[in-house]
Amino acid sequence: NWTGLFRPGEKVLLRLINAGAMTYFDVRIPGLKMTVVAADGQYVHPVTVDELRIGAAETYDVIVEPSGQDAYTIFAQDMGRTGFARGTLAVRHGLAAPVPANDPRPLLTMEDMGHGSHDMSGSGEMSCGANMEGGCGASMGHDMSAMAMQQHPASETRNPDVDMQTMMPSPRLDDPGIGLRGNGRDVLLLSKLRSLHAPADDREPSRTIELHLTGNMERFTWGFDGIKFSDAEPVQLKYGELVRFVLVNDTMMEHPVHLHGMWSDVEDEHGKFLVRKHTVSIPPGTRRSFRVTADALGRWAFHCHMLMHMEAGMMREVRVDE
Repeated sequence: NWTGLFRPGEKVLLRLINAGAMTYFDVRIPGLKMTVVAADGQYVHPVTVDELRIGAAETYDVIVEPSGQDAYTIFAQDMGRTGFARGTLAVRHGLAAPVPANDPRPLLTMEDMGHGSHDMSGSGEMSCGANMEGGCGASMGHDMSAMAMQQHPASETRNPDVDMQTMMPSPRLDDPGIGLRGNGRDVLLLSKLRSLHAPADDREPSRTIELHLTGNMERFTWGFDGIKFSDAEPVQLKYGELVRFVLVNDTMMEHPVHLHGMWSDVEDEHGKFLVRKHTVSIPPGTRRSFRVTADALGRWAFHCHMLMHMEAGMMREVRVDE
């Protein structure tokens, strides 16, 4: 129970850093609004919320104005609702506020996994939680129209390290996320994050690189396009070029994807610049894009920041050459 002291009525800046190796946290301070002013250290237009989801390696700066009570709980429950971390804002050491109960365990639906509204059971829900490790196979949704289906790399076909493929992914920038919808709280949306400054590079990308986040949740193997790091060729960039990366999540887990050495300028569904980040979270069944200016020569790690996913293969080398 870390405690930070405040004087009633003053503004307090909190820098929230997810230093966890394998955990998404949903963070709120009951009784206080949080005004988000920076994402991954980059200033954004202020947006006031009750709660935000923070993936491994992400950082959010928020301003709070505690007054009216002597202590507040900083409450961070994990995405799977198996536990929580907590801290306290108080006028003096030794005080504490009530700690809320964890929300109900969320269930993934077929729509969450990018299969549209197709539903095999009639309920729309599957009996696997947000951090399940198996049980939901790749045969879902095969009666969908091929015209609407996502195309997949040949390396995913008949691949024992790929246990499912998303059929109809979308950006879902206005979606608060699994377990946060309709909870009565104002949750931070990616679509609401707008960088305070214009993009540093306003050229049109010269090319698009599409990569699929893949895995087998029973074997717990991970990769890009069904290929683990040890078998993958580097992604080659030319120094100075602007490239659009498109990431498609074919798995049932959310992945915070981080490119070392360069910034990732997240786009909306129309290719318009939204926000500059160094870690971009890709929920199940989504397709999200960001621009990268290859302004740093060398060999760079590009990986999921969930440590076990990275160690088990969800990593590539990005090589920037003259």
